[in-house]
Amino acid sequence: MQKNKNIFFKKKILIYGLGKSGLSTYKYLKKYSKIFIFDDKEKFIKNINIKNKLIKHKNLINKEFDYIIISPGIDISKCTLSKYLKKNSKKIYTDLDIFYSMHSFNKNITITGTNGKSTTAKILYEVLKDQKFDVRLVGNIGNPILLEKNITKKTIYIVEASSYQLEYSRLFKTDYAAILNISPDHLERHKTLKNYIKAKFKLVKNQTSSGLAFLNTKNLYIKKEIKKNKIMSKIIKINKKVDKKFIEKINNPYFITEGNKENLSFVIEISKKLNIKKNNLCKTLKKFNGLKYRQQIIYRSKSLTIINDSKATSYSSSVNILKSLTNVYWIVGGLAKKGDKFSLSKNDCKTFKAYIFGKDRRFFIKHFKGVMNYQYFKNLTFLLKKVLLDIKKEENNEHKIILFSPAAASFDSFKNFEDRGKYFNNLIKKIIHV
Repeated sequence: MQKNKNIFFKKKILIYGLGKSGLSTYKYLKKYSKIFIFDDKEKFIKNINIKNKLIKHKNLINKEFDYIIISPGIDISKCTLSKYLKKNSKKIYTDLDIFYSMHSFNKNITITGTNGKSTTAKILYEVLKDQKFDVRLVGNIGNPILLEKNITKKTIYIVEASSYQLEYSRLFKTDYAAILNISPDHLERHKTLKNYIKAKFKLVKNQTSSGLAFLNTKNLYIKKEIKKNKIMSKIIKINKKVDKKFIEKINNPYFITEGNKENLSFVIEISKKLNIKKNNLCKTLKKFNGLKYRQQIIYRSKSLTIINDSKATSYSSSVNILKSLTNVYWIVGGLAKKGDKFSLSKNDCKTFKAYIFGKDRRFFIKHFKGVMNYQYFKNLTFLLKKVLLDIKKEENNEHKIILFSPAAASFDSFKNFEDRGKYFNNLIKKIIHV
């Protein structure tokens, strides 16, 4: 198979950060280049081969490298090597850049946005897999992009890209770029909304004239950014509307929420460009069960539905599903996002009750006061028992929904949103024996 010349081969390279992407970069480049590694938590590294590649901070300051490959989780403004990285900012690249320098001939479809990235990427992957394409799901979801094996010219990559990855990337280009939506997020890292949007839009601005940009032009921030920037690629406008007859044909309750309809609208338009017949698309969508802890229905009866949406780490994530529901007992809380704002009115929330947990209770109380009824609990177990008691006391016979959609980060009490989601599922099993 023909290979592109990789500019990272036979070079002196520093890899900063040994998360998934850092480790995969090391495994990929160790045969071809002289590798040095730095990690803020080196004392936790057990692998002898990697330990031998570690470089001390004092030895690094005066050392010259050709390239610095940085993990997405590293914040240049706060990390140990902050001054060094700022001084050598032009040498900073990512695993996405290494991938592109080697596999630019492979078609890649890259998904970004504030909400829905993982779900949209997963649906597209399932659609292409069902049509017997050699397709790989990589990035924030699936394997790190450099770990994929047995690549041919026909291999298609579906990449879920975060603002962190895009911010540091220099070479990476995508054939199909999709920006699902933009709302304020990760401001603790990007400092301003302008910086966050700039990182997202880098995906589109780096495209060539042969690329396609699938953009939610109804989104205010995306609309403004299109006007401000010269975009080389062809823009495919996504209006979020999905034909009702098509939704009925799919007959999958997962696609009844506004957020998942938005995801679906992108899948439909991208599938058209890939010449996938609607009937074949429909077959995949009928059986799609969603991803764990992302609007995941974990219990359903005639009178009650319980949804685990632990992935919701901002108001906009939760609002996406709340807009589609009524009679909601909303479990919310954790570490609130800087600059986050609740966009629903009192009229929107007239059938909602909020049950708040976690560290930043004052943040949520401030936003919910005068908008909906709320209660605060120190313990999620007591909270859930109170929710079930309140439901039992209700005199109306309308269908009720318990929505675990925290609208906040999980790190005050959990390792990550997956850990939080798993904990909630176990609580449900324990308390109501499902």
